[in-house]
Amino acid sequence: MQSTLYIGVMSGTSLDGIDIALVDISVDNITFISGECYPLPSSLKANLLQLCQQQQCTLLKLGELDHQLGQLYAHCINKFIQTHHLDRTQINAIGCHGQTIFHSPNGCYPFTMQIGDANIIAAKTAITTIADFRRKDMAYGGQGAPLVPAFHQAIFSDPNKNRIILNIGGISNITVLSPNHPLIGFDTGPGNVLLDSWIAKQLALPYDKDAKWAKTGSVNQPLLQHLLNDEYFRLPYPKSTGRERFNLNWLLDKLTGFSLAPQDIQATLIELTVIVTTTAIINQISLNKQLPNELLICGGGAKNPLLMARFAAWLPNWSVKTTDELGTSSDYMEAIAFAWLAYCRIHNLSSNIPTVTGATKAISLGVIYPK
Repeated sequence: MQSTLYIGVMSGTSLDGIDIALVDISVDNITFISGECYPLPSSLKANLLQLCQQQQCTLLKLGELDHQLGQLYAHCINKFIQTHHLDRTQINAIGCHGQTIFHSPNGCYPFTMQIGDANIIAAKTAITTIADFRRKDMAYGGQGAPLVPAFHQAIFSDPNKNRIILNIGGISNITVLSPNHPLIGFDTGPGNVLLDSWIAKQLALPYDKDAKWAKTGSVNQPLLQHLLNDEYFRLPYPKSTGRERFNLNWLLDKLTGFSLAPQDIQATLIELTVIVTTTAIINQISLNKQLPNELLICGGGAKNPLLMARFAAWLPNWSVKTTDELGTSSDYMEAIAFAWLAYCRIHNLSSNIPTVTGATKAISLGVIYPK
């Protein structure tokens, strides 16, 4: 009998660590068993940040980073297997997203680039690995992102509720589940990426724990309106974005002409993250008006009490909660999703949603790297 155990690996735009999830998946079952988060070595994180911000490097450095990430993913997976006393022969496959360093779905030659050599992962773990999930969707005219809405549909659909799943990683993305309406999902804009970049610049901290610093500031409305003028927020879906657009340089350029306390800028960035998503929910999507509305939040932003409070304030007639309250880890949501995407690839099941990405057909995503 074929194993039903899969491992999902995710290192996102925030560069805050490598999430690994063990998931039991069969035709009618998706059960999260355990998860761990492993930190990125500071030197590797610095190099990746530099690459994403400067958007250029030598081919030698790019190749070396690809190799280093592959080695690191494999090391973390092997450590996870050892820590949880797993039999690697019982792991059917690993689904690894890789590290996005550039995403350009709308140029003359659309492409997306994730690094972290999956050949190394398969060789070092002795487990079949699935990677390169985004490019097949783009080959069929899609954005290649977001990819988690199909997974959200599989676990969160409710015939009696409108549900929006909001993942707040470095970039925020939503999945819209409304009975008798098409499945919709897109990147709304910055999540934690600007918040983390700003506090790193000002206080040399990786993130604003519990929004303590942001809470000491006040939202500056002129700056907020200036930030909201970015054309991305007005684009219709399907759409996707990343750190190549929303980054510290983008913010510093927007701050030209403003003289504000750093903590006021942080508070304003919190409001930006909230408004771009709530505006999209209110103005860009159609919901079943006969049903109650629920916003389910996951990702690092789910741990930010100020973000959670502001979403509740902007959506007063909605139930706003984390996905943990429905039994699915907000910390490991995307890692679980990539375990499920690996399951779909192994079984040749379609895993993109054309109404989400804009692809011309539903297809099974990911490239198989045999052990």
